[in-house]
Amino acid sequence: MIKDKDLSKIKMLVMDVDGTLTDGKIYVGDNGEVFKAFNVKDGYRLISIQKYNITPVIITGKKSEILAKRAAELKIEEVYQGIENKLEILDKVLDKYHLTYENVAYIGDDVNDIDCMKQCYLNACPADAISEVIDVVDYVCKATGGNGAVRELIDLIIRSNN
Repeated sequence: MIKDKDLSKIKMLVMDVDGTLTDGKIYVGDNGEVFKAFNVKDGYRLISIQKYNITPVIITGKKSEILAKRAAELKIEEVYQGIENKLEILDKVLDKYHLTYENVAYIGDDVNDIDCMKQCYLNACPADAISEVIDVVDYVCKATGGNGAVRELIDLIIRSNN
């Protein structure tokens, strides 16, 4: 449960993309161009979280130029795409920042997030995550993926530190 957690320990927020930062839908245009929708509410908070000394990290199984552009807009430096073993990457990022799992909040929506979730101090998912994820998280957001779930989690963390 989230109320049993000391959220002041959180120094890193790790996020999945499809189904978490987006609604999980991939739109394809007539000429094969690919589109994804990101929520500006999430984006606003992802920029502001850095002034609270919380590092945003994206680890995703897919590769997308759209994501690279969005992450750059949000000044997210730690972006890992096309990753099969998310836990392996998370370990390397933690080493780089001299942090432990005790300092990490993780938000994701699918089975490829569960290994990381089980290690991290705080784990959450959007309201529309798959049931296997909902069963293991500390917090299920009221918002769905791509509709403010990331912002909701960030707001919880920030509020607890004020």
